[in-house]
Amino acid sequence: MAIKTYTENGKKLFEVYLNGHDKRGRRVQWRKRGLETIRKASVVEFEFKRELAQLKEAAVPYRWHEWFDECMKRMKVEMKPSTVYNYETQIRKWIHPHWERTEIHKITRNDVHDMIYEKCQAIVSPNNRKTILKMLKRLFAMAVEDGLLDRNPCVGIQIKVAEVEQKVLTSSEVDIFLKEARFTNHRFYPIWALALMTGMRSGELFALKWTDIDFDSKNISVSKQWTSKNGTGPTKTQRSRIVPISAPLLQFLKELKLKSGGGLHKSDEHVLPQFPEWANGEQAKITREFCNVLGITSVKFHDLRATFITNLLARGETLARVMSIVGHSQLKTTNGYLRKAGVEVQGGTDKLGYSLPDGKEADIISIFNRK
Repeated sequence: MAIKTYTENGKKLFEVYLNGHDKRGRRVQWRKRGLETIRKASVVEFEFKRELAQLKEAAVPYRWHEWFDECMKRMKVEMKPSTVYNYETQIRKWIHPHWERTEIHKITRNDVHDMIYEKCQAIVSPNNRKTILKMLKRLFAMAVEDGLLDRNPCVGIQIKVAEVEQKVLTSSEVDIFLKEARFTNHRFYPIWALALMTGMRSGELFALKWTDIDFDSKNISVSKQWTSKNGTGPTKTQRSRIVPISAPLLQFLKELKLKSGGGLHKSDEHVLPQFPEWANGEQAKITREFCNVLGITSVKFHDLRATFITNLLARGETLARVMSIVGHSQLKTTNGYLRKAGVEVQGGTDKLGYSLPDGKEADIISIFNRK
């Protein structure tokens, strides 16, 4: 900021010059010439200073990369490391190259649609595309909550994903699976047995300790899970639940506790052996390979949970009770297994009003036609 004098056509005049930076750090330069008195120059100087001060205090719209960094700071406090990692890798890879310096209030619904369907064409999987949209929706929702946006530009955009047919074992296939696993002394037999008898998730089984099992009340307390990215933490739904122990499972657990040492030492406090293959996420491959050898439905490890749910529902267990046992947070999730079990349509064709002819009727019709 400066007031300078100069002469023009033999007359002394004043010039006011300002050089500064706004809140974002951009350079600001103002100049006014031809002022006749020092008083006028001082007034202009005062106005320049006031405007610069307002620029420094003014709310500056977030650019995309700035808002994303702000969201990540919050998520690191509130969410699991694996969730933050997924956002970091996916958004930086697909979205940043296109929106990095775009102000978030200028991003429209058409921009989001164009991003998902045009600029991110390299995303082959519809599921991955849907995940990216879900992430964007959450990031913009945070901006709406902070009063930075009036409306979430992702609202109304949908990605249709074909429903994947989940495979399950029938009750007879479960019998074959468990009998062969025990007969061959397969290392994963105890893990598979508990998965099929409790419906617990892989990470919940991995974290299960003998202190979680109450043999007197015949209950398993499921309050934690283990993942390779987060270690041991709360269950997927952040809620604890109780899984009842059936009579066959009770006997199995007593025998298993006897063999393992019963958690008397730190090394055997876990109910199940924590094989490196299990910790590395290879349980799905091992399960599928064993099914292929037996010639039964080729399922992955997580499908054992689906098998547990489907078989319970098929045998008349209530939807609410199954939901509580397996820890679903939404009824529609459990309801999907109900459709697969065929409970809702069972007996639905019994009232057709017609039937197939038996053997005798077929013979009579055949003789009549030949005449």
